[in-house]
Amino acid sequence: MIITKSREEIELMRESALIVSKTLGMLAPKIQPGVTTLELDALAEEFIRDHGAEPGFLGLYDFPNTLCMSPNAQVVHGIPNKTPLKEGDIISIDCGAKKNGYYGDHAYTFGVGEIAPEVKELLEVTKQSLYVGIDEFKAGNRVGDVGYAIQKYTEDRGYGVVRELVGHGIGKTMHEDPEMPNYGRRGRGKKFVDGMVVAIEPMINLGTKRIKQLPDGWTILTADNKPSAHFEHDVALIDGKPELLSTFKYIYDALGIKTKEEDQYRAKVYD
Repeated sequence: MIITKSREEIELMRESALIVSKTLGMLAPKIQPGVTTLELDALAEEFIRDHGAEPGFLGLYDFPNTLCMSPNAQVVHGIPNKTPLKEGDIISIDCGAKKNGYYGDHAYTFGVGEIAPEVKELLEVTKQSLYVGIDEFKAGNRVGDVGYAIQKYTEDRGYGVVRELVGHGIGKTMHEDPEMPNYGRRGRGKKFVDGMVVAIEPMINLGTKRIKQLPDGWTILTADNKPSAHFEHDVALIDGKPELLSTFKYIYDALGIKTKEEDQYRAKVYD
C-alpha cells in the first residue's frame, strides 16, 4: 500500500534527508587514500547524532553500522572495516538518518584520488541516469516509466543494470511501497500520485548486470568483479512534479564542484 504524505510530513522528511546530505558533504573531503571506511563510519554516526537524528541504518534489519560502504566491485550493503582506501578506488556511501519519526536515505559514489577514465565515465552516466529517472517521476506516470528510462539510458551506453536491488518508497519506515526498479516497461506498475515520496537509486555496473553476495550476508558484488556505481535521491511528488528532498550540494561545495544539475528539481537554495 502506498502511503502518501501531507505537505507538513514532506517538510519533516526534507529535514531528515538534508541531515543525510550534510553528512555526505562532511565526509566528502575526508575520502582520501589511507582512510578506512570504519573511520568514516564513526564520523558519520557522531555527525548524525549531533544534528538531533538517529542513524537510519544502524540496527536496521540487524545491519551493524551507520553507513553502507561499498568500494569498487561492491554494489551495495558493504560493511565498514579497517582496510584503507587506495588511490584509484571508488566508494559508494549510502547513508540514512531518522528524525521526527521520518527517514532520509541517499547515496553518492566517490572517487578516491584519480580514477580510471572508464570508471569516471561509469560514475557520470550512473549519476545522470538518476536524473533521467527523476524526470519520469511525475503525475500520471507509473513505476515502469522510471525504470525504463534508467535502463535505456545506461544499457544504451553498454552498462549492466542490477535487477535484484531496487529503490523504494520511504517515510516512517525505511522501505515502503512502491518498489522502484531501475529497469522496466513503460506504462507498467503503480501510478504516481501527489504526496508520494520515493528513493530512486540506480545501481549500475561497468560489466555484467549479474551480482553475488559475500558470506557476511550483506555485501553485494558484481559477478565479474568489475566496478559498480550507486547514486540515490529522496524525491517527493508535489503538484504533479518531482522535488528533491535530498541534495548533493554539500558534497559539491566541499569538493569545489560547480553544477546546476539539481536546480530544476529544488524548491529552494539550501544554505
